[in-house]
Amino acid sequence: MRRLFPLLFLALAPAGADDKADAVKTLIPWLLDEKETLREIRFADVIAATSGKKVIAIDPKDQDDRRVLAQLGTALDAVLAAMNASESPTRAVKRVNEMSAKFEDAILAQLKALPGFECAVPPTAAGVRQRSGYPDLRLLDKATGRVFYLDPKLFAHGSKTSALRTFYFEPKRETNKVNDDARHLVVGIEHERDAEGVVRFQRWELIDLANFRVKLKAEFAGSNADMYRPEAVVGTGPKR
Repeated sequence: MRRLFPLLFLALAPAGADDKADAVKTLIPWLLDEKETLREIRFADVIAATSGKKVIAIDPKDQDDRRVLAQLGTALDAVLAAMNASESPTRAVKRVNEMSAKFEDAILAQLKALPGFECAVPPTAAGVRQRSGYPDLRLLDKATGRVFYLDPKLFAHGSKTSALRTFYFEPKRETNKVNDDARHLVVGIEHERDAEGVVRFQRWELIDLANFRVKLKAEFAGSNADMYRPEAVVGTGPKR
C-alpha cells in the first residue's frame, strides 16, 4: 500500500502551477519505474488511501451479514423476474450497456421498499447525490448500522473469464462517494440473447470486493477544446 500513496497524493493534493510542474516531474518517472507494482493493487487499499475508509469483508458466519444477503437475494430475484417480463423497461433499449441504468433503478426501488433498510444513491464528499461514479447504491441496514455499497454490472454469458476492463474507479476529492466503512458488493447480472434476439437475464451474483485487486492504467487525455485553441493553429486549408 505504501507504493500507492505517492500516486494518490499527487492526484488528490491541490497544487499551483509550479507545484503541478513539480508533481509531473515526480509522477512520470514513478509511473515508469513502478509499472509492475500497479497491476495487483488491493481495491481496499485504494479506498483507504482515497477516503480513509475501510472495505469490510462479508463474513459468511455472521448472522447479520447472512440476513442482509438473503434479503438482497430476494430483492434481486424480483428484479430479474421484472426485467425478463414482456413489459420490461429493458425492451425499449437496444444496447446492453444502456440496460445497466434500468437495473440500477429497479434494484434501488426494490431495496427502498424493504422494511428495516434505507437505500439511496450515495452522496459525494461535497454532499451532492450523483448517479455517475462508483458506487451506484448505498444500502443501510438499520438494525446494525452497517453500510453496503452496491454496484450493479451486466455481463454476457461466458464472459466471466474475459480480461476486458469492466470495473472503473477514479479517485476524486469532492466527488468521492465512499464515505463509510462498509461492505462493497458488485451485483453481477448474467445475460444472453435468445433466438429472437431478446436479452434474457439468467442469474445474479454478489461479489465481495474485500480482496478484489485492480490495475492502474495511466494515461493523459485532452478534449477538442484543449487541442483546437486559436493560438495553437499553425496552418489550415480552405473551406469547401
